[in-house]
Amino acid sequence: MNRVYVCSCFGVTEQQVKQHAESGACTPRQIASACKAGTDCGSCVRRIQAILGRGACPRRELVDEGRPVLSELEGLEEAA
Repeated sequence: MNRVYVCSCFGVTEQQVKQHAESGACTPRQIASACKAGTDCGSCVRRIQAILGRGACPRRELVDEGRPVLSELEGLEEAA
């Protein structure tokens, strides 16, 4: 299996970043909260930004409202 590492400090792959993005992480900060990528030396932040793209967030409205968007928090929203 060919793994492309985005964050060598924490061993986070491009595929993992994409999975977190599909789960609702729209910013490098949200990716960092999900898997720590970008929180040590910071050299991967630009690569994370490139993977996320611009305006490609499926839950932009939630982000704009300041509401949680990561998949782990979806159950809390459904219960409300």
